[in-house]
Amino acid sequence: MSRRTFARLAAAPAVGALVGLRPGIASAASRPSAHPAGSRTTGGGRTDVARAMRRAGAFMDEHVSYRGAYVWSYLSDLSTTWGEMEARRTMCWVQPPGTPSVGHSLLDAYHATGDETFYSAAERTGLALVEAQLPVGGWNYIHDFAGNGSLRDWYATIGANGWRLEEFQHYYGNATFDDAGTSTAAQLILRLYVERRHPKFKASLNRVIDFMLKAQLRGGPADGGWPQRFPAFSGAVSEMPWPDERPSWLPSDVQHGMQDGDYTGHVTFNDDVLGENIKFLLMCISALGRRDLTRPVLRAMACLHRLQQPGPQAGWGLQHLSHSVGGRPAGAPASARSYEPRSLTTHTTQTNIRQLFHYFRLTGDHDYLRRVPEAIAWLETCPLTSEQKGENPLLKSATHPTFVELETNRPRFVHRFGSNIRNGAYYYDHDHRNTLSHYSGGRSIDLTGLKATYDELMALSRSEVADLRDRSPLTPGGPQELPRYFSVRDLDLTDLFRGADPALPDVTEEQASALVDALGTKDHWITPIGTTTNPYLGPAPATPYEGVAYMSKHVGDLYDTSPYDPATPPAEPPYQPHDSAEGITTSAYTGNMAKLIAYVAG
Repeated sequence: MSRRTFARLAAAPAVGALVGLRPGIASAASRPSAHPAGSRTTGGGRTDVARAMRRAGAFMDEHVSYRGAYVWSYLSDLSTTWGEMEARRTMCWVQPPGTPSVGHSLLDAYHATGDETFYSAAERTGLALVEAQLPVGGWNYIHDFAGNGSLRDWYATIGANGWRLEEFQHYYGNATFDDAGTSTAAQLILRLYVERRHPKFKASLNRVIDFMLKAQLRGGPADGGWPQRFPAFSGAVSEMPWPDERPSWLPSDVQHGMQDGDYTGHVTFNDDVLGENIKFLLMCISALGRRDLTRPVLRAMACLHRLQQPGPQAGWGLQHLSHSVGGRPAGAPASARSYEPRSLTTHTTQTNIRQLFHYFRLTGDHDYLRRVPEAIAWLETCPLTSEQKGENPLLKSATHPTFVELETNRPRFVHRFGSNIRNGAYYYDHDHRNTLSHYSGGRSIDLTGLKATYDELMALSRSEVADLRDRSPLTPGGPQELPRYFSVRDLDLTDLFRGADPALPDVTEEQASALVDALGTKDHWITPIGTTTNPYLGPAPATPYEGVAYMSKHVGDLYDTSPYDPATPPAEPPYQPHDSAEGITTSAYTGNMAKLIAYVAG
């Protein structure tokens, strides 16, 4: 999903995400210049760009932010704002590309330019996150500076009517690891603390480390994993309503609902929760010398390795049971939201294979690679067919179905009927047509790349493996500086190795000048926002809807508060296609600044 894509610098190749991280390859001395002769302006040109960056950063801090916090997008006059849903002006959106993402960009700009304007803005954003941090130590998706009553009201109105956004339909009051919100915020707090040792950041950092350790599951197959939310909330939803009156065309044998009940306490691989938490803990080991965090990291790595399912379906699901449920054992794949059926998931399996590659690099232990061929072999058994791709335009660019049924190995496809949260529901079957647009029924799996990386790692010599292990943050050694730049591209675990030098992408003078020109004298970039929302109209009606206009759209009827692309609305009155409004978006700001940071720092 697009909200999961945090790196906005599309032109930035993943330089430095090296297969074996062989000695010397990542060092500045051995890497060819990222900036060929003639591709740069003079020092004066970089100074001019730095001045433009300062204007853009100051505008975001002084005019766009609310007490240093950000949502995702804004009309130019700030009259309407959005995070993943319509937001209130007093809100702080923790999910990327919200508050932590802008904070990382500001701190990166400080590192590139040395301009205190950026550090002051980054510190202000960090302090906003400190205020938004829950007493337990983690963060919710959102915080409202207007108070808990205002936040509860938002959940009861806008949140409750977002048909496809089930995580926002109820207020739990606990913290989440979903969408990298807590981990991205924690990384920014860590960076700010090591920068100048601010006591508020130290206290906040200690709280989030303690939170992560307390939330880590203990005992049984789930040992070392993390739940989606913590602490457990006794009122968590365990089923979604199934309307009594359903369309006449709905097959009678479809399956539906949250098969394993409340999913928020189960081991969560969705959105790489485990990988993101490991990354943060490794950063703490490196930057703070916290060797006591090595054991939790190793437990987490063992959890992912352990929960790979037996062959022939040797993959992983989005969630795995943290305890036995309905006679099914702990460690078995679990369902989650009502459009995430109990199954194995192909993209999660790909992500977890790549995690195993990292675990081998971190430890030199070939056991992490032992069952990778089984996982790849399973992925080879379940590609989408040409018929499935040809008959569903939403699947045409994918290679595999998202969900694969346990035991039968058949693809499962998710659909919905109705027009809103009260008269509609999600269901799943084997029909590949009319799938959801907001949650892809297909994924792109790079089998060739997975095989190539596996082969290259297996071919490393003993001395090369020993070198990896020596430079791993898990190997005892002195504190290691964190990478200087977090917003230019997504950081891999290998970027935390001793001697690693994550490369900046090449940005030409022409590209930098174009961004400065687009900034103009208004000091901010105006871009299409891309989505819009229906205003809250009150509780949605339960009147049955017989049609199919909303099956493959991001939004239902006018009572649905889910965001959607106004250029492709449902083909149902009064919707009419129209261009997106233009405004200020944090994704455009961080993406443009990433290019300018790379240009100035190069």
